Amino acid sequence: MKLGRRRILNAAERASDMALTLDIPLPVNALTPDQTSLALLIERAAAGDTTAFERIMIHSQQRVMAMTWRMLGNEADARDASQEVFLRVYRYLKRFRQDQDFFAWLYGITVNVCRDSLNQRQTHNNRFVPLDEGAEAAAFEVAAEQADAETIVAQAQQRELIVKAIALLPFKERASIVLRDMEGFSTEEVARIMKSSTTTVRSQISSARKKIRIYCQQQLRRAGEEKTR
Repeated sequence: MKLGRRRILNAAERASDMALTLDIPLPVNALTPDQTSLALLIERAAAGDTTAFERIMIHSQQRVMAMTWRMLGNEADARDASQEVFLRVYRYLKRFRQDQDFFAWLYGITVNVCRDSLNQRQTHNNRFVPLDEGAEAAAFEVAAEQADAETIVAQAQQRELIVKAIALLPFKERASIVLRDMEGFSTEEVARIMKSSTTTVRSQISSARKKIRIYCQQQLRRAGEEKTR
């Protein structure tokens, strides 16, 4: 089975038009009306049917683009990562077992691609620097009595702050919170995708939510102080 890199890239480019930051509606089953049809498409694609693979790619590209954009924070990197995801899906589809959840398997590949992309980014230009244990406390330090920021900001500003806060999270917390709160997976499903325990994932999600909330409060407090000067 041969499928050109350009065709995969074109699909990722089309998906970028749909993947607008955090407001993408993700249907529960975006690929096919039923699992029988999905299983048949996968079987045909693994056997070399390029049309079947293209149908899988077309119907899942929105989800992949949304995930990579949320993880990487910009369209260019998300587009490159989405292309790599489908190249890996194409390469490893024969390893997929029909008793697996396809989207969990797909998101597992997506998480790995995003991790590789972030590692390369840190090596070359450090556009986003995840917080380490030492920097974490300083970056998120804010008074406990600070008012709930979500009640005093517009929705667009909230999204912008959340995207920036997510970019500062350690990778596993970032992946867990995106999968759980934005992609809609259950904690148990996130644990399977991340190859971790539910206890660990719950801890990562709780920590990520707290850091995001504090970051938003901190940034809003600073913005308010600047306005009063």
